[in-house]
Amino acid sequence: MNRFFVDKDQIIKDRIEIRGKDVKHIKDVLRLRKKDRIEVLSEGRIYISEIMDLDSDKVSVFILDSFMGENEPPIDLLLFQGLAKGEKMDFIIQKCTEIGVKEIYPLITSRTVVKIKDVKKEQKKVERWRVVAEEAAKQSKRDIIPRIHNIIDFKRMVDILKDEENIIIPYEMERESTLKDALKEAKGNRVSIIIGPEGGFDEKEIELIKGIGGKPVTLGPRILRTETAGILTLSIVLYE
Repeated sequence: MNRFFVDKDQIIKDRIEIRGKDVKHIKDVLRLRKKDRIEVLSEGRIYISEIMDLDSDKVSVFILDSFMGENEPPIDLLLFQGLAKGEKMDFIIQKCTEIGVKEIYPLITSRTVVKIKDVKKEQKKVERWRVVAEEAAKQSKRDIIPRIHNIIDFKRMVDILKDEENIIIPYEMERESTLKDALKEAKGNRVSIIIGPEGGFDEKEIELIKGIGGKPVTLGPRILRTETAGILTLSIVLYE
């Protein structure tokens, strides 16, 4: 069944009203009709529903059954991703959503190649990334859409992470401590992963992260692209 996400206020007793861009997709792309069944999700709960009415601005469905989804990872994965050039961020968000990331923070570091010149233009990028995450969540049968935050700088990231316990930062200059070593010391069910941009991290940034308990780790002898490092790290963390 096709899967769609809604806000909780769109659920009214035994009915759900689907609005926005999904209306056109349901009617004109998927060509669904009355009596067709779909999955509607809100806050991790799945509603098996039957289409009742298709209007110009909404699709109304009747709830047949509901239950909590079981497709989410057992741990919360937070990704702080150094801004990458071109469409690389779209790729990173799409693939990390498929893997199981819960939140993504686009990050500006001292060596970030991408420069923020127009705040409104950058906000449009964030909105596009949220669409990418939603589409990837639908395709991969996620029970939630990962939260894509607004772009933040390094100082703001440190403030966000100062009370977190499991902070991992793959770093090309680290030679001894492995990701597996860091995960052996992990506590709780949240892991924060920091990935540098194309230019990598400055040594001062690494020291700041170490100062709040972050653990630099090696991912092996090869230098990985920024769009590869996050995907690999998330996958290994989930496996371990």
